[in-house]
Amino acid sequence: MTTTTPYLTETAICALFEQQLAKAPRVALTTARQRLEKIKKIEDWIENEANVRALSEAMHKDFRKSSFEVWATEIGIVKQAVVAVRRNLRHWMQDEPVDGSLALAGMSSWIRYEAKGACLIIAPWNYPFNLAIMPLVYAIAAGNTVILKPSELTPHTSALIAAMLDELFPPEEVAVVEGDADTAQALLQLPFHHIFFTGSPAVGKIVMAAAARHLSSVTLELGGKSPVVLDETADIPYHAEKLVWAKLMNNGQTCIAPDYVLVHASKQDQLLAELKKALQKLYGADPRQSPDLARVVNDRNFQRLRRLLDDAVSKGARVAIGGNMVEAERYIAPTVLTGLNDEMDIQHEEIFGPILPVIPFQNREEALAFIRRRPKPLDMYIGSRSQVNIRYFLENTSAGSTVINEYMTSFSNTNLPFGGVNNSGLGKSLGVHSFREFSNARGLMRRHWLFAGLSMIQPPFSDVKMKLLKFFYKLV
Repeated sequence: MTTTTPYLTETAICALFEQQLAKAPRVALTTARQRLEKIKKIEDWIENEANVRALSEAMHKDFRKSSFEVWATEIGIVKQAVVAVRRNLRHWMQDEPVDGSLALAGMSSWIRYEAKGACLIIAPWNYPFNLAIMPLVYAIAAGNTVILKPSELTPHTSALIAAMLDELFPPEEVAVVEGDADTAQALLQLPFHHIFFTGSPAVGKIVMAAAARHLSSVTLELGGKSPVVLDETADIPYHAEKLVWAKLMNNGQTCIAPDYVLVHASKQDQLLAELKKALQKLYGADPRQSPDLARVVNDRNFQRLRRLLDDAVSKGARVAIGGNMVEAERYIAPTVLTGLNDEMDIQHEEIFGPILPVIPFQNREEALAFIRRRPKPLDMYIGSRSQVNIRYFLENTSAGSTVINEYMTSFSNTNLPFGGVNNSGLGKSLGVHSFREFSNARGLMRRHWLFAGLSMIQPPFSDVKMKLLKFFYKLV
C-alpha cells in the first residue's frame, strides 16, 4: 500500500523502479489470458457505480467537469480501449510471418512483439483519468511493468487513481507515484525501457532529452495549434454548432480542440452570427450558469489565458463574443476574437482554453500559407463540400490526424493511429498502434535447409560468385 504515498523520496522511487525492473522479465512472459485478467480488474472498477460517482466528484472538485463529460471523455474512452484489447490481444501477440527473397531461400522470417520492460507513463491534467489509464491498459496488454505519474494539477483525481491502482495491482507490476515537477524529474533520471508522455511540446522536449541519456524509447502525445478551415462551400450553421461543442468540451482544455478558425471572407459574418446562436443553444444565455461548462484548471492557467486575451486586444483584436471573466471561479466566458495579426501571442501559442480566433482568408492559397507558417498540428479540421478543396488541403498540409466535416473524433476510432508529427508529437497510439508502442518488434529468422546457404557471399570471392550475386539481386 505504500507505493501510492504522495511525494515519495528519490530513494523510495529508485527502490520501486528496481522492484519493477526485477519483475519485468517474468511479466513479459505472461500469456494473453493472464494479461486480460489484469485488464479485467480495471474494467470491473470502472463498471462499479460507486467508483464512477467518486471519479465524477473528484473531477468536479478539480475543475468542475460535468458527470456527462466524465463518462463521455474519460470512462468511455478507457472502456473502448479495454474492449479493443479484449477482442484483439491474442491476435496482436501472435508471431507475424513476413516474406523473404530468393537469396534467402530455405529461411523463414517473422516478427515477434515482445514487451519493452519497465515503462513510465506521465499523464496530464486535462483528461486525468483517460490519459492515465488508457495507456496503462495498452502497456499491460503488451506485458510491461508500469510506474504511473498522474498530474498534481488535478489532485483529487490523481489521489483516486492512486487508490484505485494500489487496490488492483501489486507495486512491482503497477504503481502510482504522485508528486510535482520534482517527482517527475526524479523519475526521468531512471533508465526506463519506454516513456509514454502526454503534455505540451515544451515539456515533451524535456522528457525526450532525459530519455536520450538512457536511450529510452518514447511516445510523446503533445499538441499545438489545430486549425479549422471553412471554405466558401461550408455549411456554416452546421459547423458553427459543431465548433462551439468542440471548442468548449472540457472548457477548451483538449489537445485536439480547434485552436483557430480560418474562414472564407465571404462567410465570416455568417459564422459569427451562427456562433452566437449555437452558444446560446448549447450553454444558455449565460454560459457561466451552465452545469455543462467546466472551468480553467488552476490560477496559473487562468492568468495565462487572461494574458493571451489582453495581449491580443491591446494589439488590435476585437472581442466579437464573450470576453468577460470571473477570477474567483476561474471562469472565462466563451470568447471569439476577430481582427488578429501575427504580432499577437495568441497567434503562436496553443490556447488550451475557451477562446477562439476567427481569421478570414480570400483564397485557399492564403489559408494554406497561414497554416504552413506554424508547426505541424496534432489535428486539422476541414469544413467543405468541395472535393477539390478538400483534396487541396489534404495534399498540401501535414498533421497528426485530419477530420473532414466533423470534430474531435480522431481519438475515437481504435483502428486508426493517433498522434502528432514533429512538434505535435512522436509515435502513435490507440488499438494495435498503442500495443506496438509498448512492444519491441523483434525480427526473427531461421534456416530450414542444411546446405550451403549464404556461402556464395563468403570468401574466397570469384568471378562466378560475382555473376551469381548479380543474378540473385536482379531477381529480388
